[in-house]
Amino acid sequence: MKKNDWNFATKVIHAGGEADKETGAIMPPIYQTSTYVQSSPGKHKGYEYTRSHNPTRSRLEENLAALENAKYALVSASGLSMIDLIMHSLPTGSNILCGDDVYGGTYRLFTTVFNKQHNYTFLDTTDLKSVEKHLKTKPELIWLETPTNPLLKISDIVAISKLAKKYKVKVVVDNTFMSPYFQNPLDLGADVVMHSMTKFINGHSDVVGGCMMTNNKSFYDKVWTLQNSIGPSQSPFDSWLVLRGIKTLAIRMEAHQKNAMKVAKFLETHSKVERVVYPGLKSHPQHRIAKKQMHGFGGMITFFLKGDIKKSKKFLEKVKLFALAESLGGVESLIEHPAIMTHASVPKDVRESIGLYDNLIRLSVGIEHVDDLIADLEKAFSFV
Repeated sequence: MKKNDWNFATKVIHAGGEADKETGAIMPPIYQTSTYVQSSPGKHKGYEYTRSHNPTRSRLEENLAALENAKYALVSASGLSMIDLIMHSLPTGSNILCGDDVYGGTYRLFTTVFNKQHNYTFLDTTDLKSVEKHLKTKPELIWLETPTNPLLKISDIVAISKLAKKYKVKVVVDNTFMSPYFQNPLDLGADVVMHSMTKFINGHSDVVGGCMMTNNKSFYDKVWTLQNSIGPSQSPFDSWLVLRGIKTLAIRMEAHQKNAMKVAKFLETHSKVERVVYPGLKSHPQHRIAKKQMHGFGGMITFFLKGDIKKSKKFLEKVKLFALAESLGGVESLIEHPAIMTHASVPKDVRESIGLYDNLIRLSVGIEHVDDLIADLEKAFSFV
């Protein structure tokens, strides 16, 4: 059976995971080296300097390419550093469309670092008429998060990709919330997919990393050249940790989803909850699209508590199993307040214009026993 014919649960373990040729070690070695001996000037074994290439990192990139059905993959020191590289790859003065509900760090990068280099237009990418109207202006790129962070809005990747091709616009999808297990944007027509590997791909809250996958060699070459020149490469040890974590991606994502569905249904019927947003619920505005383009609904839930910011803080202070912390996608459950934490860099008026209010709470549902998670939330509700 060819590697491309493997099922996902096999790919996560065996793509890039062949035994070490030198020793037969079943786990790939960590090539913790900065440089490589050459037999003659310019004559080497494919590796010169670890900023440029590293055997451990190469294995991870091979694995990631297989998971997103891509020809090329590149990993970097963080998700934001990968976004930075992609933005650097665009011609100065590029017009860029971006979803209006994106990770706060992405919004900050676009509006405070690249705001003089490129022009950004933020729009609701669930509105296809609005998307096409803006695509007609021939921007360089449209940046999609789907589901978005933190409102979990879902954009139709197939429809937007078809429109983008019509107007010759590149489509980049931040697939962090779904992981390659639940969604494959390249298969749906996108040009580039990226992830913060810090989240579900690694899954153990002990690594920061980013990656991008594509079938476009010229784009890959451009981004790799920038990475080699600027330097935000992932370390060999972190690459090895991600390779280790990724082996359980399939079973972890199933566990995240199973727990999240039960927690979402619990929240949806709770008297102290105003509204729940989870792609797996029929009440989600884009539930139909989610079923069409995703293989599952993920482990992220957003809900609105009945009350003001004081009640939200009180609730967040009383949870025990749900750790009050930024980030997401680890085996342990996390809870956070986007307006104060992950999206604090987004101005209040901008946040509220898209529905990100002070009573919004985001859950990253882990893989603990779901009864314990629900009991933890129920106890916290008793204090508000």
